[in-house]
Amino acid sequence: MALAPGSVLDWHFTFGGQLVSVCPVRVVADTAAGLLLWLAPRTPCWEAQLPPGRHLRDIPPAERPPGGYPLAPEPAYENPALIYQPHGAGYAVWWLFTPDQAFSHWYVNLEDRHRRDGAVVVTDLELDLVVSPDRSWRWKDEESFAEKTGLPGYWTPARAAAARADGRAVAALAEAGAFPFDGTWCDFRPPADWPLPDLPPAPR
Repeated sequence: MALAPGSVLDWHFTFGGQLVSVCPVRVVADTAAGLLLWLAPRTPCWEAQLPPGRHLRDIPPAERPPGGYPLAPEPAYENPALIYQPHGAGYAVWWLFTPDQAFSHWYVNLEDRHRRDGAVVVTDLELDLVVSPDRSWRWKDEESFAEKTGLPGYWTPARAAAARADGRAVAALAEAGAFPFDGTWCDFRPPADWPLPDLPPAPR
């Protein structure tokens, strides 16, 4: 059964075996093609508490504490975003907006994901694409992605090759100005009666 617009899902974001974020997002549309979600600015989220000045991609799994880094409540990013997750695809397309909700650019996150009761669970593959409003694009985090391929806790060479193929296919859509890079949803505004979702229960 399709999720109703305005209903809330918890978006779980993991990387290298570490749960990084849990944020409540609102359903904009749930269709046969995919799921469209709204991440409002200042949404209350759970965020992994990493050592100061460190990024998770630079901390090998073997150097992390047993059970991973704890999570604590924090507000989400200042900038709102739409997240489109095509069913069966190994990527999600983000429409990133400025704090005053002007469209900034697209961001393509290469990922594995599954849906469970009340949540979408994303496993990040690190390699991404940044697509400008003029549809020019570039890879992001290519070097780090290549270095981690085949290492314990990350992705296999076969999964890496599939991710690159997905990225090239999405880049072709951008170059062609085809959906989702055809201007659709660039002027999106959430309904005025959507309040910020509540902080989800503490992840276990």
